[in-house]
Formats: sequence, structure tokens, C-alpha cells
Amino acid sequence: MSSSKKYKYETATEIQQTDTENFNNRFRKNADYFSTGPSTSAAATKGRTALGQQNTNNKNNNNTMQRSSSNSSITTNNTSNSNNQFTQSGGAGNGSDANGERRSNFSMLEASNVNEHRSSITTSSHFNKMGTQNATKPGDVKKIVIKNFKVKPTLPENYSESTCQKLEEAVVAIQLSKPIKYILEELYQAVENMCSHKMDAQLYTKLKDLTEAHVKRNVETFTGGSMDKLVFLKKINNWWLSYCQQMIMMRSIFLYLDRTYVLQNPTVHSIWDMGLDLFRTHIALNSLVQKRTVEGLLMLIEKERNGDAVDRALLKSLIRMLCDLQIYVSAFEDKFLVATRQLYQAEGQRKMQELDVPEYLQHVEKRLNEENQRLLHYLDSSTKYPLIYTVEKELIAEHLTQILQKGLDTLLEENRLSDLTLLYSLLNRVKNGTAELCGNFNGYIKKKGRTIVIDPEKDKNMVQDLLDFKDKMDVIVRTCFEHNEKFTNSLREAFEFFINQRANKPAELIGKIKCLFYTVANYLIKVYFLAKYVDMKLRAGNKEATEEELEQILDKIMVLFRFIHGKDVFEAFYKKDLAKRLLVGKSASVDAEKSMLSKLKQECGGGFTSKLEGMFKDMELSRDINIAFKQYVVNMDGEVTSIDLTVNILTMGYWPTYPLTEVNMPTQLVKPQQVFNKFYLAKHSGRKLQWQPTLGNCVLKARFDGGPKELLVSLFQALVLLLFNEKDNLAFEEILAATNIEDGELRRTLQSLACGRARVISKEPKGREVEDGDQFHYNNEFTNKLFRIKINQIQMKETTEEQKATEERVFQDRQYQIDAAIVRIMKMRKTLSHNLLITELFNQLTFPVKPADLKKRIESLIDRDYMERDKDNQNQYNYVA
Repeated sequence: MSSSKKYKYETATEIQQTDTENFNNRFRKNADYFSTGPSTSAAATKGRTALGQQNTNNKNNNNTMQRSSSNSSITTNNTSNSNNQFTQSGGAGNGSDANGERRSNFSMLEASNVNEHRSSITTSSHFNKMGTQNATKPGDVKKIVIKNFKVKPTLPENYSESTCQKLEEAVVAIQLSKPIKYILEELYQAVENMCSHKMDAQLYTKLKDLTEAHVKRNVETFTGGSMDKLVFLKKINNWWLSYCQQMIMMRSIFLYLDRTYVLQNPTVHSIWDMGLDLFRTHIALNSLVQKRTVEGLLMLIEKERNGDAVDRALLKSLIRMLCDLQIYVSAFEDKFLVATRQLYQAEGQRKMQELDVPEYLQHVEKRLNEENQRLLHYLDSSTKYPLIYTVEKELIAEHLTQILQKGLDTLLEENRLSDLTLLYSLLNRVKNGTAELCGNFNGYIKKKGRTIVIDPEKDKNMVQDLLDFKDKMDVIVRTCFEHNEKFTNSLREAFEFFINQRANKPAELIGKIKCLFYTVANYLIKVYFLAKYVDMKLRAGNKEATEEELEQILDKIMVLFRFIHGKDVFEAFYKKDLAKRLLVGKSASVDAEKSMLSKLKQECGGGFTSKLEGMFKDMELSRDINIAFKQYVVNMDGEVTSIDLTVNILTMGYWPTYPLTEVNMPTQLVKPQQVFNKFYLAKHSGRKLQWQPTLGNCVLKARFDGGPKELLVSLFQALVLLLFNEKDNLAFEEILAATNIEDGELRRTLQSLACGRARVISKEPKGREVEDGDQFHYNNEFTNKLFRIKINQIQMKETTEEQKATEERVFQDRQYQIDAAIVRIMKMRKTLSHNLLITELFNQLTFPVKPADLKKRIESLIDRDYMERDKDNQNQYNYVA
């Protein structure tokens, strides 16, 4: 020991009391909790009482002796480990002699230790005396030299044999669930003494042999004779729980052995692990025991799956046993998963035949919830993935195609959102589940969409049906399919597919359209009706929706518009309808018109809407011109016309092309035109005005027997009615000669006046059609509750000739665009092969076209010397400057 090292001294009484209290606290829990019977608890209580008395008695002991004992303890710190442990054990003794004096740890240590104690007392007294004499000044510290014992402490004779006998008796008592006749503290101290004197290996081997013998004796209990499975499970579970309590109790007694010998030898199992290993080797791995245990567990789980109530606590305890013994996977899990697969494989095939798809899906969800509950209550967490995977595979993946083919169309058709949500959540669990669902969803949309667009009888409501169908599918994707991007893209692709093709087209439609582009004919009808639907919603008199609702409708229309390939066809029809709404004054709202225009511009760019924007600019300029013209008329010298004339000045490049029509105008209409010509040309020299009577309208004042009326009519209707100011009866041929209106247009005009709702003239003979030789006379008996009557609705109706003219104009424009694209590409490349030229054209053209049509345009340009074939390679073209 280094002489410079300082120690803090305590009296022997304090050391003894501290050690005894720690010792008491350490065993109190074990004695109370692991007691095997009433007698054991009483013994532990008695031991604690004795210790308490001992502590009280020790307080009265001679201080010199206490210090001597303390000094001896400190001295042994420099000796071997056995001396140190032995001396510490002496400091924590557990008994007193008859006189109340402290005994050593071993009751057999008597006379041999008397001299040692006396020596210690003498030495201690001598040191104290020296310290008193030499401490002349307060605060002086004197060095004290402590020497080791001259004789090494030894165990009494036959101590190991008697101690082992005591411990064996205690272990056997624990194993047989009998009371222990020894105090637990005494047993613990015996183990500590044995370990301190190098007998720990012997002690460990003895304990292992006793435990192994106990286990072997009970193997026959589980292997002999036949036994009910449930009775067997309860029996082995009870024995296992008892065995675990026994091992805990034994470990508490041999705790010192577990914390010294076992820790110092890595190859040696802890007492608890040793007990588990023996149980596993002799009982759990016994083929018959293992078979009965696993079969019993599988039987209970199968009963629970069939709806019977079972003891889940028993299942949980036995499965935890298998986990603790580390044979859960090999002994139980593999067989459990096989049984699960067989059960659900048969159940899936049976239920698919018996149940409808919605009911089957609910059954699968129920089964999955049940298996998750089993995992929560008694199965090991490591089983979760293979178990759930097995259930999903047998109930969902194996029947994936059948589920989709049998029930998806019905669920979508009936809009069963909750069932579709469940279907998506279940299919999302299995591999390729959502991919298969997305493919079938796409197929349903295409099939359903084709039924909407292929039936000519549904053309009138086709656009509204498409919008409703799109809204329905959007709700399903958003709410049932969690707004999955794959389903959103699939929905868009499916709509684009069926909107841009129409099988079973009327043959006469293709025959009448003189067009090089077969593909365009596929889109024509749908684009036409989409444009007409927009016209209907934006036309004045549409009271079906408020401004907010109209804005939502326009947004939905734009969704369909995005799916259309031939957007130039839509632009042509929309442009013609917009012109009529603006010129006839039938637009519901300028704000709505401009909103639609901005949507088109955002979708297709400024080039698509430049002409449409020009139309609005012309209307604004015409408004200013009419204000100036009225002021001009007021300031005119001479005769002033009584007709309130309003003129719209249209730029020819912006507006649809109308056929030039020459009609005979009455004098009262010609003079205001001349006045306006003079006014406008005076302000804009060099311009030329061309009057277009097709979309003109008038307000006529008429007198009937029922009273005066105002008739809002088209210009052609006004020309016909003004003729009846001179004659009451006119033949068809007379009207034709007087007005010079085109024959077909005149028949439509007379039909609207004589055969419509407001019949201001009468026709002889009666009928819906106007024939040559028909007589017309002024209907003086006409009555109507309204003062102002609109008869010019005929102007808003599109004739077949107008539709064909619009279509042919679109096709002609496409020819020009293709020709321009070919020349532009060849001018830049100079030389190009046929395939590369076709590829470039597909990249640049914004409308659909077939390669055969492109080849015809190339041949046309070769004939007109814009390009030529290469002399050496006929598949290559050269640009001709």
C-alpha cells in the first residue's frame, strides 16, 4: 500500500450497520417475492429480525474492537482477492453470540481467531495511543501504518460439503415447491463464501446437474399416454410458468455466482439461460412434445378463425415460451404459415364463387383485421409481414383479375364510392394491384365513352353527357383512388382516346366532306357539338346558370377541349358562332365571352385567339363609330333620315367569310346606307365598304286588328314583310323576283314567317314546306300577348350549307398549313429524306394528319416546282430555290 494514500475511517459499528442494511434491502424483495411457502417468509422475517437485533447489539460493542475489525478489513485490501472477500464477509456477519458480541461469518471460527482479534485490539490501541501523544498541534495529520494479517483466513473443515448440502436441499425444495428451511440470506452468504474460495465452478456444475435432473424427471409427464390437445397445452403451460418461477428463485439465491463466475467465463451460460437451455433440450425439442404443442396451438388458432372463442392468454403464454426458447420460427411459425395459406387458399376460391365483389372485399378486410388482432394479442411481431403477405396473396393477389372483371364495371357504373375506396386500399397492398386496377379503369372509361359518342341519336346531349361522365370519374379518382397520379393520367389518356375517334360514322357524312384528311372526319362531329354546346351556354336567354355556375361550366368545357386533337376545327365553329352572337346581339355576357377567350388563349396561345380578339376590338370600334355617326346625322343639313341606323364595321381577316349576297333593298333602307358611306369614307379615305345583309336585323312597326306590335326580324325577313305594304297577297315567285334573295334562303325566311310560332303572314296551301306557286297574304288577325316579338331566331340557326362551308374552309386551311410547313422545312434543310421530312411535319403540325395525306401534299409541291426528288435517290427530296 502506498504510504501517501489517504483513507476515510469509519467505526466498525457504522460499517457493520451499513453492510447489514444493504444486505437486508437486497434480500427483502427476493425473500418476499420469491418465497415458496409460508415458512420461507417467516424464516426471512426472522432473519431480518435477527439482523436488526444484531445491529442494536453491535452499537454497544467496544470501539477499539470495532476499529480493529475495520483495520483488518482495510489491511486485507492489499492481500489477495480471497483475503479481501473473506474479510469483507466478516464485516457483514449475520449472527451474534450469547453475550451479544459479534460473531465471524463462519460459526466454526472460534479459538483460532481469538489471538488474531486480540492482536488487532492491541495494535489498534497502540495506534490510538501514539496518535494521542503525537498530536501536539491541532490539525496535525499523522501517518498510520496498517499491516496484513500474519495468518491467512481459512474455511472450517467440511464447510464446502455442508454448504453444498444446504444449497442442494434448498434447490430441491424450490423445484418441488416446498418451503425452504434455511434463511435466504444465509444461503446467499454461503454462495458468496464458496465463490470467494474458488469453488464457483463446482457450485455452478452442481446447480446445473440438479436442474437437469429435475427437467429430465418431468419429461415423461408430457410424452406418456394420449392426452386431449387443450389439456396438454394447459399442462405444459402451467409447468413452464412454474419452472420460470423456480429459475428466478434459484437465480436470486445464486446471484453472486451469476455475477462473478458467469461474467468471468464467456462460454458459461447465465443461470437463467442455463435453465432455458435445459428446458429446450430435454422438453421443447422433444419431437412428441413439440408436435403436440404446435398442433394444439394451430388447433386453437383455427377454431378462432372459424368464429369460436378461445383462451388467448394460453396462446400468448405458450407462444412467448417458444420465443424465449428461440424455437418460435423453426417449430411454430413455418407450420403456422403453411396452415394459414391452406386455409385462405380454399376460402378464397369458395368465397369468390359465393359472394359478389363488394361482399367479398368486405370479407377480405375483415380477415385482415382479424389477423392484425392476433398479432396484437399473442403472435410474435416477426410474424407480421409473412402472415399478412400470405393472407393478401391468397385472398387478393390470386383473385385479382377475377375481382376486377367481375365487379369493377358495376362499382363504377353504380358510383359506389365506399366500395371503390375499399377496393383501392386492398389492391394497393399487393404487387401490381394498382397497376391492374388502373388498366381496367382505363378500359372502362374508353368503353363507356365510346357508347356516348358513337350513337348519333345522343349527339344532342353528347357534350353534357361527357361533362357529367368526366365529373363522375374525377370524383372517383379524387376520393376513392387518393388522387393517385397514375389514375389521373389514365383518365386523361382514356378521354383523349375515345373523344378523338368515332366508329360507325354516318357514311353520308364522309361522302359529303370533300377532304384529303380522313382523320379529321373522326373528330368533326364531336368538335362541332362541343362548339355548339359552348354557343348554347354563352347565348343570351340562357337562364340555367348564374355567373359563377357559368364559369364552372366553361372550366369543364376546357377540360374536354384539351382532349381534342383538331383544335382548329373547334376554332372555326366557335369563331362563326361568336360572330353571330356579337352581330345579332345574342351574347349573354361580355365578361363570360372574354373569360372563355382568356381560357382559350391560356390553353392554345395568342396565335389561336388573335382573330377572336380582333372581333371584340371591331365591336368596340364600331360602337365609337356609331356614336360619331349619330352626331353626324344630327348636324346634317337638308333631309334627315328617320331610320335609326347602326352599322358594325368588320375587318375581313378577323371575321368568318360570308358569301357575297346582292339583294334588292327598298328605298327607305338604301338612303341611310348612302349617308353612312359618305360619312365613313370621308374619315377613312382609301377604304372600301362591302355591305353584308346576311346578319342584318331590323325592328318593324306593324299594325294588326289586335293592336300595334314591334317585330324584331332579320334583314331578309324585313325585305319580305315590307312588300306587303303594297299588296296583301303575293306568290312565291313574286317575292323571289322582288327581293332577289337566294332561293333556299328565301324559302327558310318565308317558312319562319308563315309556319313558325309567330305567323304574321299566311300560306296557301297549308303545310310546313314552302313550294313553288305557294300564295302568301298578310295575316291581319295575328295576335300575341307581347308587344315586341322576336322572329329573327332563324339567324342563329346554322344551315347544313353553312356547316359544310365551315368544314371545307378548315380543311383548306390545313392544306395551306401543311404546304407552308413543308416549304419551311425544306428551305432550312435543303435536302431531306422522306422519313425525316414526315417526322419533322408531325412535330410542327398542331392538328392530326395521316402520313398518306402528307405524301399527297409533298407530291403537289413537287408538281408546282417547290421541291424535287433526288435523281440518285428517289426517297430523298431537294429544295428548289
